[in-house]
Amino acid sequence: MRAAVAIAFDKPLIIEDRPVPRPGPGQVLVRLEACGLCHTDIHAIRGDWPVKPDLPFVPGHEGVGIIEQLGDGVRARTVGQRVAMPWLGYACGECRYCIDGRENLCEQQRNTGYAVDGGYAEYALADARFAVPVPDDVSPFDAAPLTCAGVTTYAAIKAAKVVPGERVAVFGVGGLGHLAVQYARLVGAQVTAIDVTDAKLELALELGADHVVNALDVDPVQALTHVGGADVAVVLAVAPTVFAQAFASLNRGGRLILVSLPADGALTVPVFDTVLKGISIIGSIVGTRQDLVEVFALHAAGRTRVVAMPRSLENVNEAVDDVLSGEIPARLVFTYDGSAPTNPSLVDSARDTARG
Repeated sequence: MRAAVAIAFDKPLIIEDRPVPRPGPGQVLVRLEACGLCHTDIHAIRGDWPVKPDLPFVPGHEGVGIIEQLGDGVRARTVGQRVAMPWLGYACGECRYCIDGRENLCEQQRNTGYAVDGGYAEYALADARFAVPVPDDVSPFDAAPLTCAGVTTYAAIKAAKVVPGERVAVFGVGGLGHLAVQYARLVGAQVTAIDVTDAKLELALELGADHVVNALDVDPVQALTHVGGADVAVVLAVAPTVFAQAFASLNRGGRLILVSLPADGALTVPVFDTVLKGISIIGSIVGTRQDLVEVFALHAAGRTRVVAMPRSLENVNEAVDDVLSGEIPARLVFTYDGSAPTNPSLVDSARDTARG
């Protein structure tokens, strides 16, 4: 099988021919149809974070494919079933966090494409319990970004406890942000999208944002104040200035939702303003299996739209460069065995948006 492999943190990925792995007890073998390229993959490839993956490894935590083999003891999954392989590849199931429904906080968790090989390959192994079934009405191409970008922003909006009519500011429109705009709208919020690229802001308007702000042209704090401030600010960008802007834009009782993970990130907030204005600062890390089930259900019901462009695994390093350029409007998805979307309008629309 072909696999894109990280062999060193200062080198490009290489394409290797590897033997197809065999599932062990409790595992399933998945033949990949698609896998999204998340910015977290880039952090993993470059070894940006304090806890680094063991080299060599196969990145990718937005893998979607068909189960071809079952390991011993697997009863809840079947051969031929389409499943997603999310970031949360394993949790212990026994700690206080797993028991009370916060499995994404499990200290024993193993993460797909980080602690275990992921979806930048034609085949991958997954813990059967954490391979989440994909509904028939959701294509593998759409399911891939929903597996991380979707569940991460969905969980962030849930964590914010948005009340209909509140104002939500989404800082950073892209693979995650274009879905965050939609989830905020679904719970009845008025949404302002902030970015530095006009094409992404046009996409946000197309997806239902009430206002957009280009932070290169306008002070986003002033712009948000002009439309009533923000009751919730969801930070999906990594620039240090964004965190201060998001905090400063909050109304009394506002919630700052931190999602992005800058390589050298540190947050400094004024204690006086935080206390007197009753500001809450909330970290939101991906989501649970149940969150992903709900994300898929919303998409199957036609409530969300995924904007993405297909890429070939052989061009993985060029795809990484494209994401880092900031010019990709939303998500890039590696496709396998002809799993690119059959409806070209979505892809063409994304390309047209990228060109501006």
